Amino acid sequence: MRLCILIPDDADLTRYADWREQAAQIDPLLKRRGIMPSYRPWTDDPPSDTDLVMPLMAWGYHRNTARWYAQLDHWSRLAFANPLVALRWNTDKRYLLDCAAKGVPIVPTQFYAAIAAADLDAARVAFATETVVVKPPVSAGSDDTWLLKSPQTLPVAALGRAMLVQPMMPSILTDGELSLFYLGGTLAHAIVKRPTGDDFRVQPQFGGQSESIIPPPAAVAVAEQALAAVPGEVLYARVDLVGDGCSGFVVMELELIEPWLHLNRAADDGAAFADAIACACL
Repeated sequence: MRLCILIPDDADLTRYADWREQAAQIDPLLKRRGIMPSYRPWTDDPPSDTDLVMPLMAWGYHRNTARWYAQLDHWSRLAFANPLVALRWNTDKRYLLDCAAKGVPIVPTQFYAAIAAADLDAARVAFATETVVVKPPVSAGSDDTWLLKSPQTLPVAALGRAMLVQPMMPSILTDGELSLFYLGGTLAHAIVKRPTGDDFRVQPQFGGQSESIIPPPAAVAVAEQALAAVPGEVLYARVDLVGDGCSGFVVMELELIEPWLHLNRAADDGAAFADAIACACL
């Protein structure tokens, strides 16, 4: 069985050198099931005899969106662990608006095709808050993401660009952000991520910390609503949730392309995930 896992391209290998850490978790699980994974930059073609492709570590694709979309078109005849229609849908965070249209509770979100100073003022009024988060619709790792407290205005780097605006959710600072991992269609494990100090970002590169948790049933219900909104069935997914301030949860992000899976946090260390990959490769 031949599996190809997509990794950063050559220009990003130094920036994302930790892809090898996740590979080290996955390799033994796969090899015990007769799967010898190959690793290729996402800008290359997988080997022609590949049974299944996973863009699990295609980190950096958001910096070359045109090339990424072209690759998705180019790969149309290959079998992907998460279908190409889901990957394309998930590339642009406006999928949140699609989820909301399907009844999924999300962090309130507004999209501006070319954001202007007046749009920031309007968003603050609409959200009834002075503190908002501004981010590109295609982004990762909080790149070009700003927390703006009134009277702060839009950075020059944001003006005229396509941007999403959301209210800052206070529960991130008090309770953290939940990440639920679905592997092979089943909830495998969950973690809570908390920012450090005055930062609002929960990623490790900004000092964020995480720990394993048993997610509340209300969070699981919302996560599964979000997954039901995805076009196509997916083999792996991470659903990020935050408290809505009223004892409920809302979706902050749904990651179907290149999540860090934290397999060491799963009760079976990822065995069921490896089994699902083996079945998909047949």
